[in-house]
Amino acid sequence: SHPALTATPKTPSPQIRQSEAHLRLFGRMCKTTQSTLKNRGLKVQDFKKGGENEILIKGRWYDVTSFAKRHPGGRILNFYRGKDATQAFREMHIRSKKAEKMLKSLKSRPAAKGDAVVDNDALVKDFVELRDQLQKEGFYAPNYLHIAYRFSEIILMHVIGLYLVFNSWPILGMIILGVVEGRCGWLMHEGGHNSLTGIIGIDHALQVVTYGVGCGMSAAWWRNQHNKHHAMPQKLEHDVDLNTLPLVLFNIDAAEHQKKAPKSKAWIRMQAFLFPSVICSLVAIFWQMYLHPRHALRTKRFHELASMGLRWAFIFGYLPTVFGFYPTLAGALFSNAIGACYIFCNFAVSHTHLPVVKAEEDVSWVIYAAKHTMNVKSGAGKWVDWWMSYLNFQIEHHLFPAMPQFRHPEVSKRVQKLFAKHNIPYLQTSYTEAMQITFSNLDHVGHAFYG
Repeated sequence: SHPALTATPKTPSPQIRQSEAHLRLFGRMCKTTQSTLKNRGLKVQDFKKGGENEILIKGRWYDVTSFAKRHPGGRILNFYRGKDATQAFREMHIRSKKAEKMLKSLKSRPAAKGDAVVDNDALVKDFVELRDQLQKEGFYAPNYLHIAYRFSEIILMHVIGLYLVFNSWPILGMIILGVVEGRCGWLMHEGGHNSLTGIIGIDHALQVVTYGVGCGMSAAWWRNQHNKHHAMPQKLEHDVDLNTLPLVLFNIDAAEHQKKAPKSKAWIRMQAFLFPSVICSLVAIFWQMYLHPRHALRTKRFHELASMGLRWAFIFGYLPTVFGFYPTLAGALFSNAIGACYIFCNFAVSHTHLPVVKAEEDVSWVIYAAKHTMNVKSGAGKWVDWWMSYLNFQIEHHLFPAMPQFRHPEVSKRVQKLFAKHNIPYLQTSYTEAMQITFSNLDHVGHAFYG
């Protein structure tokens, strides 16, 4: 590991001292989880039972030699070569009849007893039973009134924001427009997981419009990258959310796996301050102006380009005729910064300060959710549920990614019982504490990387 991993900052900031107890608490929790994992006998080699060109799904080994390059989900399939991908397949393809047909078309052989993770892990076995029970009880079913509410909310916020901008309240209007840009990000997230209507084509269309017009970004690019994150969160060389250099570094070990990325020690040293004020904006602008339109162009997704173009045509085509170019540019940058800070900072509390899985190691689907994600409590009046659009229940979201997110608070009670039965810590904290831990981690990693 990086020699700076154990380095102690010479002059710890007040932020680090303030959250030191929280960091120790989460460290103990994660160690308990690791100990439980070892006690169940699930070692690294237990996960790899098949050949390099085989993947285990629901009791059969499938030969993916010729299929890997044409897998609609991209290279994520390579994560599971020789391993059991049953839980990932079920959760990511629960809505897809096409996936089942493609699977049956592949050459396969029956798996031996003990090949599947569920054969050796009582926790995973109980999880599968819980998951099947939740599906039977209708927890995966769409709620069209909830969908109507979510879309009505973002339309109304846009109307209010624009009204204020056009009627002498530009700062407040741009703040509201920034927040609703972030909320478009939350909503498109559900479309990308097919957890809105449950009809893949409709959900993806809603995602394209919401993400393209609302944020100026590509839905297909997001799905490709985000599915890799869900497959193996916090795993080095697998979870793309760890590949954040040169702008930010969430875990010191991740630096070694991004050797080609330029690195500035001085910049990373200041990342706790720069993250909300500068880094979030830079990431959003890079995505909007280069990465996402390039992906849509390269993959010939012209409907996505049209959706993104509609946003920029309104902002830089129409608004300058009313306010002038430079005031419009300044307002767009300010509003964009609010939206980027809102959504990226809230996403950061769920994973970034938690342990990573080494590239050569494996853990089960359930342990990825239990140890490498974290929940934020709903707060008074459940305001956090609204503020984070139920993605404060990250444990449940990673266990059941295709489940409508508003159902997670109810499901969390049953997940807690499952974890308690198997002596698995259920990581959750308040919103304030989550932010303290997240920014303390940024500060600590910044100090450690600086040396």
